[in-house]
Amino acid sequence: MRVMVTGGAGFIGSALVRYLVSEIGADVLNIDKLTYAGNLASLQSVQGAANYRFLRADICDRSKLRQAFDDFKPEIVMHLAAESHVDRSISGAGDFIQTNVVGTFSLLDEAKHYWEKLEGTAKSQFRFLHVSTDEVYGSLGPEGLFDEETRYDPSSPYSASKAASDHLAIAWQRTFGLPVVISNCSNNYGPYHFPEKLIPLMILNALEGKELPIYGSGLNIRDWLYVEDHVRGLFTVASRGRVGEKYNIGGRNERTNLEVVTRICKILDDVAPRENPHSDLIRHVADRPGHDARYAIDATKLEEELGWRAQESFETGVEKTVRWFVDNEAWWSPLRKQVYSGERLGILTRS
Repeated sequence: MRVMVTGGAGFIGSALVRYLVSEIGADVLNIDKLTYAGNLASLQSVQGAANYRFLRADICDRSKLRQAFDDFKPEIVMHLAAESHVDRSISGAGDFIQTNVVGTFSLLDEAKHYWEKLEGTAKSQFRFLHVSTDEVYGSLGPEGLFDEETRYDPSSPYSASKAASDHLAIAWQRTFGLPVVISNCSNNYGPYHFPEKLIPLMILNALEGKELPIYGSGLNIRDWLYVEDHVRGLFTVASRGRVGEKYNIGGRNERTNLEVVTRICKILDDVAPRENPHSDLIRHVADRPGHDARYAIDATKLEEELGWRAQESFETGVEKTVRWFVDNEAWWSPLRKQVYSGERLGILTRS
């Protein structure tokens, strides 16, 4: 099986590549631009594998994409390349439109060009998985879950760009017949997570004795999905999902942001104790603009139709994550020193 992965040096992408190469035994081509969030150190375990290769390229570069399709001849494309941090989208939306919208268009169109030349079973079995987010659905009230029929209502430039890319993927399936499937996931966490997102940022700030900033009341709710559960779900959808269908992937692990940070502090009190409890570092700060109140995924369709189940609870997954960061300073220390030190992002400035 030949699988082309875009964004395979990112957090979810690298977990997917490691899974495909080591667990599935697929031949994998990883295409990544290596922006600030792309990190080849996350792929050290597979870099020498005979069934892995890497191409540094921007998904907006159609000539490189066409060459990659022609040379590698993928049977499955798994599209994860994206700008993904909401706070960064608030202060710099242009990169999100370029990568998430224009880049997805470029990849879809080059995939169509490649697919149209295939014949027989190679054409009928080809699949394009577009990987998206639950943030396209907007904000939930205190009750209910996002399902595959939930209307789109994005709040941030990031989620709007992902909603646009979802619509492009659906259009390329309906108009041109490209065999597309779409997944929408809840918040991911786990090892190798770039330390701008909530969980790794809180772990590393706490380890360094820095403040743990929580937006607003800290009562915003997210449904947490361990990244290794997610990548199993992605491969399930890509290999067995029905063309033209959407599948929501969620961990059924709703927690408030305050609960998440408090749990991290308690684990760190055990594995990396300090004089005072780590929770003493928690500080409530001004909320971010357009902060959705609650996300929660109904994964029933994926569970019942394709048999996928999340294996990690939030408690088991977050403990594994905290312990991984405690034990892997060599991975995250260069990022903290050279790429992102933990400063607040996405603050609106008034002219």
